[in-house]
Amino acid sequence: MNNKRKGRFIMRLVVLLLLTSAIIFTIYNSVTKEKHGILQVGDNAPDFALVDLDGESHRLSDYRGQGVFLNFWGTWCAPCKREMPAMGRQYTVYKDKGVQILAVNIAESDLKVRRFAEQYGMNFPTLIDKNKGVMQAYNIKPLPTTLLIDPEGKIIKIITGEMSEEDIQGYMEQIMPG
Repeated sequence: MNNKRKGRFIMRLVVLLLLTSAIIFTIYNSVTKEKHGILQVGDNAPDFALVDLDGESHRLSDYRGQGVFLNFWGTWCAPCKREMPAMGRQYTVYKDKGVQILAVNIAESDLKVRRFAEQYGMNFPTLIDKNKGVMQAYNIKPLPTTLLIDPEGKIIKIITGEMSEEDIQGYMEQIMPG
């Protein structure tokens, strides 16, 4: 009987220590966790650096002075498949007018992204957010999501969902340097 009581006491003590540890960890995590606010029109676009399929680094701040069409997408995303060719055609028209497209894939393999880029004619920088840090900084939920960033680095529009070619053309006009 004494051994049973001792065993229950030890078991209860272990459970109590585990629960206490979990509570302390949760409190610590919520107090120290970096919070990403929801970005809104008028906010400065958070800077980031990602590598494209050719191994070149792209930093958003390097595009200051140009309009940036920042598109978040995935290879599995049907609307992304439909809008990529239109984005490529409009990029050809606007790239020499000071408008850049940065297409940010969310954490897929280089091979999968490369195949998709070739299949859908992606002639603009195609970046992979391997650890989803940029996605989190921009608080991206649905794909596709596109942010229009003016030459001063301010977000002027956030578009969720599929865009037509006419939409893309109009958005590029909006961010073209004046």
